[in-house]
Amino acid sequence: MNRLPLFPLKTVLFPGARLSLQIFEARYLDMLSACLREDAGFGVVGLLQGEEVAGGNLQFAAVGCEARIVDFERRDNGLLGITVQGQRRFIVREHSVAANHLHQATVDWLTEEAPSPLQVEHTELAAILLALAEHPSVQELGMPGVVGDQQALSYALAYLLPLEQEHKLELLTISSARARLARIEELVAWMQS
Repeated sequence: MNRLPLFPLKTVLFPGARLSLQIFEARYLDMLSACLREDAGFGVVGLLQGEEVAGGNLQFAAVGCEARIVDFERRDNGLLGITVQGQRRFIVREHSVAANHLHQATVDWLTEEAPSPLQVEHTELAAILLALAEHPSVQELGMPGVVGDQQALSYALAYLLPLEQEHKLELLTISSARARLARIEELVAWMQS
């Protein structure tokens, strides 16, 4: 049985993507301490209803991404800043809320297909990723602008493109990199029209 603490956010995290967070709530500080002590990850799930701060009725997506802490620092404002990297996708099976309001879930890991090399038809999408990687906020996260396989390209674009949350969640549920890239092409064409 796989149990994960959950961090519901209005952001959708993808494998390989990096996310910078500022932590101030006691429940998440405790969660991060445990993750660092146990060399464990936590689950980032897309928040569908409610607020990211404690209280209220939260609804979040049934599919999420495990996050691992890759860097942390005490910020000038005294709060903890962390950078996480997306690892594995999962499906939430059972969900509970602890006394400190930390959400926890039993999850099943989704299987990833073996990496497939980029094809000629991915040239335009690879160029879009290269352009996105030149943005200062992406450079700060240390995400690469050049990747070598369809899975990495699809996840990086799904994360970095300015898509609606519903589209990002849809992309997170697609198990085939080729199908995910085809859907991204459709969304890019729709954005450009």
